[in-house]
Amino acid sequence: MLRCADLADGAIDALFAPYRLRTERLPDASPIPGTYWGEPEAGLVGDTLYFRDDTPVHSLLHEGAHYVCLSPVRRAGLDTDAGGDDLEECAVCYLQVLLADALPGVGRERLFADMDDWGYSFRLGSAAAWFREDAADALDWLLRAGLVAADGRPRPVVRGGAGRDRTPPAAGSGPAGPGLL
Repeated sequence: MLRCADLADGAIDALFAPYRLRTERLPDASPIPGTYWGEPEAGLVGDTLYFRDDTPVHSLLHEGAHYVCLSPVRRAGLDTDAGGDDLEECAVCYLQVLLADALPGVGRERLFADMDDWGYSFRLGSAAAWFREDAADALDWLLRAGLVAADGRPRPVVRGGAGRDRTPPAAGSGPAGPGLL
């Protein structure tokens, strides 16, 4: 499994700086504030993404994607649990994959393998199959929120950011429903 220590210096900061998400690399064995799943998984508190060298990259990307996808109200009170419905969670997973492509040395194929190894559970049995065959509702959510461009690339904005007042559809209103089991 790819860990944050495996990434080039500055790559994490460069990825999340456009989203105004602060990143804080913690010393080995330090507690990770805001970790939902427990250490060494990444944590979120306010506008800060916490991680250590042993934090899995998929966890870092997932929590960073949560920050981007949160409504402004939920982002303002963020501490550990990003919340959201199933469709938003699918959008977070989809954005996580897009962010992996933007992170040197990672890419979606490596991320898919790490997601599967960690235990992400998708209806079609793998992260890659879900992304390629069952994630249209997640992409639609991201498009409606203005978080990805028409060409499918991530935009450097957070949900509800400047010029963005669109709210994605509620859970179950998409054509396929949530992709997670």
